[in-house]
Parts: sequence; C-alpha cells; structure tokens
Amino acid sequence: MNAVAPVALSVRNIHKSFGDHHVLKGISLDAHEGDVISILGASGSGKSTFLRCLNLLEMPDDGTVALAGEALKMKRRRDGKLQPGDRRQVDRVRSQLGMVFQNFNLWSHMTVLQNLIEGPMRVQKRSRAEAVEEAEALLAKVGLADKRGHYPAHLSGGQQQRVAIARALAMHPKVMLFDEPTSALDPELVGEVLRVMRTLADEGRTMLVVTHEMGFAKHVSNRVMFLDQGQVDSDGTPAEVFGELKSERFRQFVSSHQDRNAH
Repeated sequence: MNAVAPVALSVRNIHKSFGDHHVLKGISLDAHEGDVISILGASGSGKSTFLRCLNLLEMPDDGTVALAGEALKMKRRRDGKLQPGDRRQVDRVRSQLGMVFQNFNLWSHMTVLQNLIEGPMRVQKRSRAEAVEEAEALLAKVGLADKRGHYPAHLSGGQQQRVAIARALAMHPKVMLFDEPTSALDPELVGEVLRVMRTLADEGRTMLVVTHEMGFAKHVSNRVMFLDQGQVDSDGTPAEVFGELKSERFRQFVSSHQDRNAH
C-alpha cells in the first residue's frame, strides 16, 4: 500500500440500509495518492452502494467521507437519516471524484466533444477554447480522436465507456471511481477499456475500481478489498489477498470466477 503518499480519500465506518436490509456494515478505507484499489465481491455484497456513498449519490446512514483532508458535511434530519450539509460543497467534491458508471451515462443528445466540455465549462467555468483543447487531447489519449463529432448512439459500448472515462478526466478529478466499468460490455470490447484504465494506473492516478476482472485486480491494482455481505472480508496487496486465500468466502468467489472465465 502507498503508505508514504498523502491520503487522497478517507472513509470511516460507512453504514447503509435499504429498509430492513443492512447493505453496508461499517466499511472504512484510506486511499493514498496513486493507489489503485480493486473492490471485489459477489452480487449484493454492497460494492456499488459503497462507491455511490463516496460521492453522496447514495446518502450513507452513518460514517464520514473526506477528500484530500476535506470532510463532506452531513447533517441529521429529524427522522435520523443523514443529508448533505452543504449542497455547494457536494457539487464541488463530486466534480473532484470522477465517476465512471457501468452503463456509460453519456448525454445522448450531445456529441462526444460536447460531452467532454460541458462539465469543465459549466461547473469549472473554463473557457470553451481551453475545454475543447483539453477534450481533444483526452480523446486522443483514449484512442477516439476521430469520434469527436459522433453521438454516443453511433459508438460501440467500449468506445462509449472510453468517452465516459475521458469525460471524467476532463474535470481534473483527485480520485477516479469506476463502478463495474466493463460489465455491460461485450467480451471482445472489455480489453480496450481495461487498457485505458491500466494507462491511468501507470500514470499514478488514484482509482477505486469495483470490478469482476480478476486479471485487473491481480496485475494492475496495488490493493484488493473483498466485500462479503456488507463487510470487508479480505484486504491487502494482490499477492496477500490472492496468494493466501485465507477466507473461505473469497476462495469460493475466486474459483467461481475462474470457472466463468474458462468458458
């Protein structure tokens, strides 16, 4: 773990329930600058909910989140639930947590280029010229320089997801959050997205990646966290977590995924 680098994202004791279903049971995490943390777990283990609690797309019921030392303000309502304490702060922090969703979430009525410049111009008040120049550089970086005038519907899933990654990067995020970025893709398109993510990891970007891609978790991450029923079951370097397979639940999870990948 990147213990010498400053902490980019600090999460303490996150709890979340939906009705009677206690989805997250006190998850804590420190991501240091440059960490690539793969978050693994079976369906329903709380991985995506945890990620969504970090930028308050989902309000936790308890716990704290701090980005680069700045704690997200939350306050309790009369019914005991938490709500954002400062909407402007949430918007600002959210722009610094680049979120890449499973289903791309591009704006379908905008071209690829418009998707990339909207946030920097509207939220960060950057000039159009600057936003366009950077957007074009980012599209080149993800291998899509020739698609700037296309609409999302005319792109493959892998291309849409690479645009979504470029759009998140355009906001200069401190941390990138990936919520199963390859799970909606046809198998032959997965590699092109993982290649872009590997490049970001090599550049030292701080990334939290909810994924089922065992190869990425083993070979690109410097830390792996396995959630089981809303708790951290295993946590450590890939060598520690995959090498020792101390937990029976994690052993079952890994073997079920190796079986799936063999087909």
